[in-house]
Amino acid sequence: MSDFVVVVPARYASSRLPGKPLLDIGGEPMVVRVWRQALASAAARVVVATDDRRIAAAVEAVGGEALMTRDDHPTGTDRLAEVAEQLELDEGAIVVNVQGDEPLLPPSLIDQVAARLAADAEASIATLAEPISDVETLFNPNVVKVVRDFHGRALYFSRAPVPWDREAFAVRPEWLESDSWLRHIGLYAYRVGFLNAYRQWAPAPLEQLEQLEQLRALQHGHRIQVALACDRHPAGVDTAEDLARVRQWLAEHHA
Repeated sequence: MSDFVVVVPARYASSRLPGKPLLDIGGEPMVVRVWRQALASAAARVVVATDDRRIAAAVEAVGGEALMTRDDHPTGTDRLAEVAEQLELDEGAIVVNVQGDEPLLPPSLIDQVAARLAADAEASIATLAEPISDVETLFNPNVVKVVRDFHGRALYFSRAPVPWDREAFAVRPEWLESDSWLRHIGLYAYRVGFLNAYRQWAPAPLEQLEQLEQLRALQHGHRIQVALACDRHPAGVDTAEDLARVRQWLAEHHA
């Protein structure tokens, strides 16, 4: 499919890595690397949404499309809603949110999440997940877990180790017997109509407890499709160590 739009939100401010979108990776700003990955997907259009002219200039210098947005959005989803409004997208249009700190994101995952949403007319959002195979990851509160129904729709997202294996964890809490546990991957496809509704809602109680935006959608009764990722999802860049890892990976593969 090629009837979806990719938006890459890229803010200059970052508590861990100031100016993160402009950090050099293999001779190019990180945001340009992300833009190139998104451009290799089947998207009809790729737009970088930023609140900083320097980021916009870096994207435009390589022929990319940049859109200036407000700098006071409370969430990334609110920024996406502003972009959809500026682009005058129809209510039924699909927008894929590609984080600006994922320079190694496979284009296949972008296509997959867009196709998953297009295939479920009753869903407002689609996202991805992958199996968890070790207890350390399962019990890590920084790793978001997701539970699905028989139709692939999300029942719940949590930082807790859900589902809880009452029998196994009572005997061997250090060992997983199956791949029943899923790690959520923060790549989303949205219908524009949902984005327009979302920006009118106050934060939901579950969202505030878990600090997970997607729970606002679930508490308002919206359906979220969750597909098992068709390709490996490399970690993004949150720390200086992550940046060094990505730089090393690119240097080795280009060599």
